[in-house]
Amino acid sequence: MVKSSNLGYPRIGEKREWKKALEQFWEGKLKEEEFVVKTDEIRLRHLKKQSDAGIDLIPVGDFSLYDHVLDTAAMFGVVPKRFGHGGGKVSLQTYYGMARGTGDAVASTMTKWFNTNYHYIVPELEGAMPSLADNPPLRYFKEAKEQLGIIGKPVLLGPVTFVKLSKGYDPEEFGSVVDGFVPLYASILKELEEAGAEWVQIDEPVLCTDLTEDEWTVLEQVYDTLIKAAPGIKVILQTYFDRVSRYERVVRLPVHGIGLDLVHDGGGNRQALTTHGFPDDKVLAAGIIDGRNIWRADLERTLSSLKELEGVVSKDRLIIQPSSSLLHVPVTVKVEEGLGERLKRTLSFADEKLQEIVTVTEAVKEGRPSISNELKESYDGLDNIEQSRTLRESEQLAANEVLQRAPFSERRVVQESELGLPLFPTTTIGSFPQTKEVRKERLKWRRGDVSDQDYRTFIQEEIAKWIDIQEKIGLDVLVHGEFERTDMVEYFGEKLGGFAFTKNGWVQSYGSRCVKPPIIHGDVCFQEPMTVDETVFAQSLTEKPVKGMLTGPITIVNWSFVRTDIPRYDVANQIALALRKEVEALEANGIRMIQVDEPALREGMPLQKEKRAGYLDAAVHAFKLATSSVKSSTQIHTHMCYSEFGEIIESIKALDADVISIETSRSHGNLIHSFEENTYSQGIGLGVYDIHSPRVPTLEEMTRNIERAIRVLDPQLFWINPDCGLKTRGPNETIEALVVMVEAAKKMRETVLAAQQ
Repeated sequence: MVKSSNLGYPRIGEKREWKKALEQFWEGKLKEEEFVVKTDEIRLRHLKKQSDAGIDLIPVGDFSLYDHVLDTAAMFGVVPKRFGHGGGKVSLQTYYGMARGTGDAVASTMTKWFNTNYHYIVPELEGAMPSLADNPPLRYFKEAKEQLGIIGKPVLLGPVTFVKLSKGYDPEEFGSVVDGFVPLYASILKELEEAGAEWVQIDEPVLCTDLTEDEWTVLEQVYDTLIKAAPGIKVILQTYFDRVSRYERVVRLPVHGIGLDLVHDGGGNRQALTTHGFPDDKVLAAGIIDGRNIWRADLERTLSSLKELEGVVSKDRLIIQPSSSLLHVPVTVKVEEGLGERLKRTLSFADEKLQEIVTVTEAVKEGRPSISNELKESYDGLDNIEQSRTLRESEQLAANEVLQRAPFSERRVVQESELGLPLFPTTTIGSFPQTKEVRKERLKWRRGDVSDQDYRTFIQEEIAKWIDIQEKIGLDVLVHGEFERTDMVEYFGEKLGGFAFTKNGWVQSYGSRCVKPPIIHGDVCFQEPMTVDETVFAQSLTEKPVKGMLTGPITIVNWSFVRTDIPRYDVANQIALALRKEVEALEANGIRMIQVDEPALREGMPLQKEKRAGYLDAAVHAFKLATSSVKSSTQIHTHMCYSEFGEIIESIKALDADVISIETSRSHGNLIHSFEENTYSQGIGLGVYDIHSPRVPTLEEMTRNIERAIRVLDPQLFWINPDCGLKTRGPNETIEALVVMVEAAKKMRETVLAAQQ
C-alpha cells in the first residue's frame, strides 16, 4: 500500500536552537558533552515531530553537526593531512577544523550544493586511505529505534555523488577512487540490515547531471555490488533538483526504489514515466510536494498529477514524498504572527509539508472524499493570493530593452582619469562586522524602542567609525559597511514592493550561518531610494571613492522564495528595473562606483548543460538592464562566487562590468587554472583570503595568491580584496586581516613597479 516518506528535515530548529548550540560550543560556552546532549535532544525532537505527523518512512542520518558531505568524509576518515588526524574516529575538533580552519591549517573548500544556496565542504581525496572510521547511520538508526520506537530510513550520500563532489584525483582515476569506498558502503548496509533496517535512502543527485559513459558504467557496477552485499534491505536510489539525465538507464539499476523529483524536473521525469513506463519490480518514490519553495500545495492539481501515473505505477508501489530534503525551507508557519492572514494561509514550510504529504497519501489510499476539508483549505489558500499576482505590462515591455554601454576600453580611460587609483587597488566586498551592539540597536529600532532619528544617528556613527578604520588601514576604495542591513537580500526586499517577510523563516546556508529568504508574492517595484542616504553620508567623510552597494536581480531571485505563476525571468526583470532606478539615483548623487553583487549566479544554473545557455542569457540581460544606463565615468562592479568559471566565461564577459570580484580563496588554484585557458580583459579581483574562516592569513599566503593570479591576469587591471563580505567576522580579526592584505598589495606594487623600471 502507498506510503508517506520524507527525505530530510531542517536541522536548525524552530528558533535556531541548533545554530545557537554550535556557536556556544565554538565560543567555549558549552563543553563538548553538553553540546552533544543538546544536539541529541534537537535530533530526537525532530524525529518525534515527523512521527507525530504520520510519516511512514522517517529519515535518520540526515541530521548533521555542520554539513552532510563533511559527515560522509569524516565517516570514512577522509581528513586532509594538514589537520594531523591520526586515524580512527574523527574528533569534533578535527571535524570543525576542516569546516572552519585552525590556526595552523586552512579550511577545506566550501561550495554550493548543486543549484541551491546551501554550501557543502568539499572532501579532499588526495592521498586518502578511506576506512569505516565511524558508522553514524547505524548509530542514528539504533537511537531512533531504542528511544522513540521508530524504524527509521537511514540516509546516505551515495558513493558516486560523494566522489564527484570531491577533489584531489584525476578524472581517469574516478572509477578506482569510487571502488575504494564501495566495500565501506557495503559494510554500512550489512550492519544496518543486521540492526533491523528495512529501507535505506541513498542520495545520488548527480544522476540529474551530465555523467560520462564511463561514470555510468561505474555507477551500475557500484549498485550491483551494494545490492548483493545486503540482500535483506531495500534501497531507494534518490535523485532531486531536476530530471534524471538518462531515465531508462536509471530505472534498470538493481535497486528496490527510484526517487524522482516531479516538481523541479521541468516535466522531464513525468514525461519519461508516461513514455517509457516504470519497472514492475520497483517502487516509485514520487517527489510530488515542493521541497524548495514555500507555497501551499495545490492538492487538486497534485492528486490529478498522481492520477496520471496510475497507469504507470500501482498504489502498492508508490511512495509520496517531497521533491527534495526539507533542509531548504523554514521549519513552520505557525510561529509567523507578523504575516497577514491572507498570505499566511498560502504558505507551507517543513512541518506543513509533512502534513501535505500525509494528506496526499491518505487521498491516494482512501479517495478524495477522505480529505474534503483539506481540499477546501487548499483552494481557499491559493485563491487568497491571486489578486496580488498581476504583471504590469508597461514594466514588462521595458524589461525587453537592450542597453549597451560604451566599450570597456573607452570607459577605462575615463575612469582612470577621474578615479586616480594606484596599481593593485585595494577594497572590500561591502559589509563590515555586524557586532552584537549593531544587531541589538537594530532590534530595538524595529520594536519601536528607538526613534528613527536616533537609529539613523547610530548607523552614521558606525559608518564614520569604519570609514576612519579603512582610512587608517590604507584601503584605496571604501565602503559604508552595510550596518543598516540584516541581510543583503532581505534589506532590499523590505524597500521594494511585492515582497513579504517572515519572523522565523530561517534556512541553513552553511554551518551555523542561516538566512531568512524574503517571499516574492506580487509585482516587484521601486518605491523610494534604498541606499543613497548611507552611501552619500559615507562619501562625505572621505576623499577616497566609496562604492554604492546593491544586490543584483538574479541573486535576489535565487535567494528568495519566488512566486510561481509567472516565469522567474519576468520576476528578475522586474527587480532589475527597480534596481536601475537606484543605480541612477546613486550616480545622480555623486557616487562614482556602484557594485551590483551577483554571488548567487551559480546556484540558479540548471544541472544539465543543455539548459544553461537560456539561464545565463536571462541573467546577463537582467544585470545589464539594472546597470547599463550609467555614464562611462561611473564604474560598475560586481561580485560573485566561484562557479566553474571556464564554463561561464562568455557570460561573465557579457555582464560588461568594469570590475568583477570573485570568491576564490578556498579554490584559488582551480580558478587560476581557468584563466590559463580563458582570457578576461576587464578589471578583476580574486579573493586573496577566506573570510569564512576566523584565522588571519599570513602575508606570505596573500602574496602568494596575488603572484599566482597576475601570472595569468593583467596586473594593470587586478584588484586586491577579501573573497566575500566581512559581516560575520569579528572586528579585531577583520582589521588584522585587512592590514595584512594592504601590506601585501604594497609589497606587490613595489615588486611590479621595480620590474618595470
